[in-house]
Amino acid sequence: MDQTPARPLSLAQLIWLAVFWFGVSFTWGALLTVVVPSEVLRFVPEAQKGLYLGLLFAGGAVIAMVVSPVAGALSDRSTLPFGRRRPFVVAGALLAVPGLLGMRYAPTYTTFAAALLWVQLTVNVAASAFNGLIPDKIPAGQRGAMSGVMGGMMMGGTIAAALLSGRLVGQGVTGAIYWIIAAVLLACMTVVVWKVRETPLRDAPPFALPAFLRSFWVDPRRYPDFAWLFATRGLVMLGFYTIITFLQFFIHDTLHLSRPEAAQATGTISAVVIAAGALVAMAAGPASDLIGRKGIVSTAGMFLAFTGVGLLFQPSFHALLWIGVLFGIGYGAYASVDWALAIDVLPSGQSAAKDLGIWAIANTLPQVLAPVIGGPLLDVFNRTAPNAGYSVIFSLAIVEVALGSVFIWKIKGTR
Repeated sequence: MDQTPARPLSLAQLIWLAVFWFGVSFTWGALLTVVVPSEVLRFVPEAQKGLYLGLLFAGGAVIAMVVSPVAGALSDRSTLPFGRRRPFVVAGALLAVPGLLGMRYAPTYTTFAAALLWVQLTVNVAASAFNGLIPDKIPAGQRGAMSGVMGGMMMGGTIAAALLSGRLVGQGVTGAIYWIIAAVLLACMTVVVWKVRETPLRDAPPFALPAFLRSFWVDPRRYPDFAWLFATRGLVMLGFYTIITFLQFFIHDTLHLSRPEAAQATGTISAVVIAAGALVAMAAGPASDLIGRKGIVSTAGMFLAFTGVGLLFQPSFHALLWIGVLFGIGYGAYASVDWALAIDVLPSGQSAAKDLGIWAIANTLPQVLAPVIGGPLLDVFNRTAPNAGYSVIFSLAIVEVALGSVFIWKIKGTR
């Protein structure tokens, strides 16, 4: 990657730079794991919950796949005096608020879905531009440290969201969480504006639509490491989202809890996962600067796969908590170091936000495929035998994560 920043940042600067990731993670930690699965049952029959939840998540992920690289590319060439990235962060965060309130007051499934898609669009505009700030600001020797800080912020936001949203949904006051998400997102956006400084881009090459569109193709023959990174993350995230998407339904059906109890239990387990992951992420990121990325990423992924086997036995709630601790350890190491690995193999520093947006498709495409594949399989096999669908889709998830963890060694250009 060219044009690498040379000046190291202090720990305080790393933290201020990463704060917006807390807000983004809080948003999705509340919505995807707890709130949306619970809210879907306001609108659709129990027997079709898998299908309708899958449609919601798939539609949102399609939006994210398109928006992330496009918004990133536009921020790469932005010459606004306020900076390349910050205008997109501000606009995306502000415009997300009407979508969140639209979800809060939606009278039908259709309006709820439309509002969720708007939130996906606007938050991804902000997040994709924000991602470009990291390679803009962080020298090569601090990528692992920054990855650890980013991982900590991500885990912290998700923990807080899971605990709070689980409690509010469990108490029957789901509406309050939408206002809280909006407040957290705006507060973190304000920190970016206040604490992060950008040097405006003086000029950008003339805009030509054909060249702009061609820039989104990253040739795997020319950049094989980036291609393998994309493929391996895609496999791991496909398994991860297969489990996460249907976790609340799994808890409800196997532990025989009420809907509010299942939502609260899901929030608690999610918080345990992320709390364990946060501790590991803060250490794994800096360690990867010293010993290399691939070994940590591969080991963490295999640990995730083996831990997932415990779900096949339909464990008790207390056993699920322990599985959550182990799963979180693997996820924390994987998520923090895989991000640093991505920075190492970016095709170009001049188009960092665009390239990270393309890499992000390896995270968002599985959000489309996991519910589209898993939802119908869940419904079909659950009709065959009680809860058999969960064994099928979780087994598939374990295989996907294991394959992604093995193929990471195909990357040759970095440790």
